[in-house]
Amino acid sequence: MGSLATADEPLPPLKYPQARRDDDIVDDYHGVLVPDPYRWMEELDSKEVKEFVDSQAAVASAVLSTCDHRGRLRGQLTALFDHPRFRAPFKRRGSYFYFHNPGLRPHSALYVQHGLGGEPDVLLDPNTFSEDGTVSLGMVGVSDDGEHLAYGTSASGSDWVTIRVMRVRDKEHLPDTLSWVKFSRIAWTHDGGGFFYSRFPAPREGGGAMDSGIKTDVNLNHEVYYHFLGTEQSQDVLCWRDPDHPKYIYIPEVTEDGKYVILSVSETSEPVNKLYYCDLSALAHGLGGTKSTHGNGMLPFVKLVDRFEAYYGLIANDGTEFTFLTNNDAPRYKLARVDVGDEPESWTDVVPEDEKAVLESACAVHGHKLLVNYLSDVKYVLQMRSLVTGELLHGIPIDIGTVNGISGRRSDSEVFIEFASFLTPGIIYRCDVSAEIPEMNVYREISVPGFDRNEFEAKQVFYPTKDGTKIPMFIVSKKGIELDGSHPALLFGYGGFGMSMTPQFSVTRVVLMRNLGFVTCVANIRGGGEYGEDWHRAGSLAKKQNCFDDFVAAGEFLVSAGYTSPARLCIEGGSNGGLLVAACMNQRPDLFGCALAHVGVMDMLRFHKFTIGRAWTCDFGCSENEEEFHWLIKYSPLHNVRRPWEKWAAAAAASCNPSGRGGLGGQYPSTMLLTADHDDRVVPSHTLKFLATMQHVLRAGAEGSPQTNPIIARIERNSGHCCGRSTQKIIDEAVDRYAFAAKMMGVSWID
Repeated sequence: MGSLATADEPLPPLKYPQARRDDDIVDDYHGVLVPDPYRWMEELDSKEVKEFVDSQAAVASAVLSTCDHRGRLRGQLTALFDHPRFRAPFKRRGSYFYFHNPGLRPHSALYVQHGLGGEPDVLLDPNTFSEDGTVSLGMVGVSDDGEHLAYGTSASGSDWVTIRVMRVRDKEHLPDTLSWVKFSRIAWTHDGGGFFYSRFPAPREGGGAMDSGIKTDVNLNHEVYYHFLGTEQSQDVLCWRDPDHPKYIYIPEVTEDGKYVILSVSETSEPVNKLYYCDLSALAHGLGGTKSTHGNGMLPFVKLVDRFEAYYGLIANDGTEFTFLTNNDAPRYKLARVDVGDEPESWTDVVPEDEKAVLESACAVHGHKLLVNYLSDVKYVLQMRSLVTGELLHGIPIDIGTVNGISGRRSDSEVFIEFASFLTPGIIYRCDVSAEIPEMNVYREISVPGFDRNEFEAKQVFYPTKDGTKIPMFIVSKKGIELDGSHPALLFGYGGFGMSMTPQFSVTRVVLMRNLGFVTCVANIRGGGEYGEDWHRAGSLAKKQNCFDDFVAAGEFLVSAGYTSPARLCIEGGSNGGLLVAACMNQRPDLFGCALAHVGVMDMLRFHKFTIGRAWTCDFGCSENEEEFHWLIKYSPLHNVRRPWEKWAAAAAASCNPSGRGGLGGQYPSTMLLTADHDDRVVPSHTLKFLATMQHVLRAGAEGSPQTNPIIARIERNSGHCCGRSTQKIIDEAVDRYAFAAKMMGVSWID
């Protein structure tokens, strides 16, 4: 690793807090003894943990106070964030609903306008929920008649949601309040009398308040309820639960014709689900008579698919004939149809799997048309097809970028398409699909004052990884840069759960490129969904190491191609991407000048014991299984921190090379770990334990230690897993992490 930057104010001598180590905590994993000396950090509400967090915040503050670019970064980011932002509208009856932020408001508000040319009016403003912007809007659902809005609020970024209801016409709130909602959807019935939702049982002890601190207990026994407007939650109708399978998660959806409620049943984050349906029109006494008719109150669901064999997502139905998006025998997905009335075992392909492109989504519009969205080499392709036959009617031209949403219904000929790219802040297209050849007309275009796309360029490269596989990567930079290895570079990756990293606009990226000369890169490594399920599986479970090899190879490519050098290469990722950054930092500390790991899964032996962590075993495996334990222990960030100077000194001695490994210093890169005190998805103990381990093993701050690059943590207060953060919190965090990276890599400001 290169030495600390001498530009700006020098770093003060760092004295890290000495965290207590409990050497008596040792777990036996299938005969392998594994110490866990910081187990006490899992008690997040304890005084000792809070004192540790406070002391680490003081260290981070001392480091950040020397980062000269913070003020200039804040000014530039604030100026560029101050632009109007819109999301695509959705239509209910004659009214249009959409989210809009005029600039620097903490959160976007929900607007309504009656008719396309109507006067926009603020229907619901989340900025009134709390004085500090820590309560955000988590979900919304408007009844089909456009008369009522049900919405969920989340405090401090938590996954827990409280649902409330209001009338649209006069903005009056109903008394309805629904608690302990999590991993849910608001699914209105067509009569507008109520909606389905999912929740967990309230905790037996101390279950009255949801804002009393982070809750890390495992979430079990998900249930589906129906709520009648104007009633207490205690009167809600229990529609489904399965005590024999406490780990199941249920997501309800009502078909567009209002006749059926579909239940998607999952157990992990793997793209597979069971599929149940209930004919609401067959309920003799309606939903109100469910309790008396069925005894325990549950609906008579029919189990259409009762095995976790594939993914099934509802696209449309005509009576008993249903069309689903599925990966059953189709790793790049297809559309298949089944008639649940006549032949529920007989499925036929409507749109077969493509030979190369991944079928990302399909939306039934204007009667019997399908707007389908493919991903081909990480670039989106739109097509109009027949819902009846699946045949291609015509292509819909679109620039290289990302389709972030399609809003349309079969009852309408009007469709809105939301688009963005690395150099396009956002365009919302309006398309009349009743035309013989629909045209994409710009309905709204987002403009960022001070941003000129002609100053920048974006390109895609394919680089070889360790096993020879070609990996795509996007590289965005100012035009005309010389490939002389002098540029700072930011490399971002994720590589998990089949999630695709596609082109998106970023104000922060613009500032980094324009004012700090960064080259910004997104590596589409295995584990993602860019090429379908095969690509996903090639980076999961026993093959998880492929993700790290692909990311390391991306860094090596950027260096060898002359974009940057190891001392000026910063890696960044969040959640599963935080794991990626930490694992790669452990495996190749010499390749990176800085590492930014957000809310990472760092303890791969215990992640399944907290909140919804059990759902990730589909991608990682579980330490309770002996074979899978041996996969995990090899790369678990918490368990693989080593002193690189000892390893390289031994290698140098063996090879009679006193300079060590290629002349690079033997220490970890400058590191910032980021977490939030209310993250109830990847709980903060992951980051805290990893931080303490790094500082202890590397003897950070100790006299004579080769580890002079700082290892700090930025711990956000009253915030969660990157969800529902206010505009100001987003700016504040970006300022700190990139000022830190620029300082540590010796990057100068460009006016």
